[in-house]
Amino acid sequence: MLIKRPADIRSSEITDKKLYLNRREFIRAAGVTGVAAAAGAIGAEALVEAKGAAHGRKLANIKKSPLSVSNEKINSWEDITSYNNYYEFGTDKDGPEQYARDFKTQPWKVSIEGECAKKGVMDLEDVLKGETLEERVYRHRCVEAWSMVIPWAGFPLSNLIKRCEPTSKAKYIEFTTAYDQRQMIGVRVPVLNWPYKEGLRMDEAMHPLTILVAGLYDEVLPNQDGAPLRLAVPWKYGFKHIKSIVKVKFVEKQPLNTWQEQASNEYGFYANVNPSVDHPRWSQATERRIGEFFRRKTLLFNGYGDQVASLYAGMDLRKNY
Repeated sequence: MLIKRPADIRSSEITDKKLYLNRREFIRAAGVTGVAAAAGAIGAEALVEAKGAAHGRKLANIKKSPLSVSNEKINSWEDITSYNNYYEFGTDKDGPEQYARDFKTQPWKVSIEGECAKKGVMDLEDVLKGETLEERVYRHRCVEAWSMVIPWAGFPLSNLIKRCEPTSKAKYIEFTTAYDQRQMIGVRVPVLNWPYKEGLRMDEAMHPLTILVAGLYDEVLPNQDGAPLRLAVPWKYGFKHIKSIVKVKFVEKQPLNTWQEQASNEYGFYANVNPSVDHPRWSQATERRIGEFFRRKTLLFNGYGDQVASLYAGMDLRKNY
């Protein structure tokens, strides 16, 4: 398989987001289609019809989380849904909004595999069954040195893990994204070794900050943001936040994630936000918050050091990047 190196991949990070807006006004007008499609996959128990919903369907009974960032301005729906890294729908930041709007997320199944007692295939409704979705306002830091503050709606990944009853051999969890050449135009090109895969150490996966996301701004998660189910790990760079999950596998050995396989000198397994470790092609010391003009200093662990630093006690965070 021909694999394009990251240097060959177009990146709209060098272009200001405002330059995309004019040529995509018509896309926004049709953007409700993708949200409505995602809504059907969640199941009636998790949704209410909302006449006042701004973009599609509103999630029911969202609980505010005490783990949310409380002192930062939240990015707008437009920011979050129009500027995405989702290579299955194109390598440009505006591609996912255009090409994911008709992505079918109903029905949706998640395969549970590996070192656990409760293996099998779960409907999305079963994954969400009994869960109370919480609004978690998280900083989202991308490795290309831009960031957002996003109000995800989700539930702790640890809840699903406990239901799967992992064995003592389960040291890591591997996630796999949907792979559909008919619907995902990006996978028709060998930019990456599809399907997209990511992984976490078990203690990272069990941490209360780590959530499975089903919504955004109290509404059903839009297709371009990873509907119907994605991961959010707020102290790690964005490529760890795998989208449109179809497989969860409990494994004994550290899995090889997609970007680590693609360019191991640039993207490590841990992907913890660390301003002192530069990407080989740019500095990570500062970041640009989407919607702001000036750059700001990047915070270690994306500002979540008090909560997660103990997970990496004794580790060389420059080697384990």
